[in-house]
Amino acid sequence: MQPDQSPQEQALKRLGTLIGEWRVEVELPNAPAGRLTFEWALGGKYVVERSQADHPVPDALMVISVDPETGSYTQHYFDSRGVTRVYAMTFDGEVWTLLRVTPDFSALSFSQRYTGRLQAGGDTIAGTWERSEDAMQWEKDFDLTYTRVR
Repeated sequence: MQPDQSPQEQALKRLGTLIGEWRVEVELPNAPAGRLTFEWALGGKYVVERSQADHPVPDALMVISVDPETGSYTQHYFDSRGVTRVYAMTFDGEVWTLLRVTPDFSALSFSQRYTGRLQAGGDTIAGTWERSEDAMQWEKDFDLTYTRVR
């Protein structure tokens, strides 16, 4: 990163690694592979994710924002079930995390976290969603793997 870049500019630059179209495979019974795109929006200040898959996986729209002062990320999540959530997000160019441990637009009946690692030169993200009743002891929910299509 260039030292004269703001925290927001540095954080946005890291997200460039994700831009493109991905095949998404969910480790759930009878879950078909889906498609997800990451694209820049509103002059490159946000990243929009759109995912599509057949039942039982909901279609979803996510917006990643970056705090201008700190460079920290937030992912805003909306899906075809009517679920709305906000995740604290980190991304260092190699490891991607999403964390939800407090109620937001939806009640918090359980906490969630995702940890994904870029592999294969950035063309694969292999990760796991976990859930917790107390935000201290976590159990695997399902694996989620992204493979770059273009």
